[in-house]
Amino acid sequence: MLVLITCPSKEVAEEIARALLKERLAACVNITGSLLSLFWWKGRIDQAEEALMLVKTRASLLEQLIAKVRELHPYEVPEVIALPITSGSEAYLAWLGEETRSGA
Repeated sequence: MLVLITCPSKEVAEEIARALLKERLAACVNITGSLLSLFWWKGRIDQAEEALMLVKTRASLLEQLIAKVRELHPYEVPEVIALPITSGSEAYLAWLGEETRSGA
């Protein structure tokens, strides 16, 4: 799975990334620089400068990953969107499986 998570800063994103990696809920996390997000919030259009996390994990770990993000994320409703990885480098996908929680 590729999981997209927005955060209010790179520092918050790094804190969450380290927790996901430490618990082997992710094999790799990329964090982008600042991006501008525009969105509906509480009946009006809002905007925020955010960092985007690109998290690589297994589908079987998604619920645990979401729970950990909810625990650490400062937003009332954190964005956590999971997309299936339908194909890719066999060596990379094997590595992803090895680096995440075994037996999950």
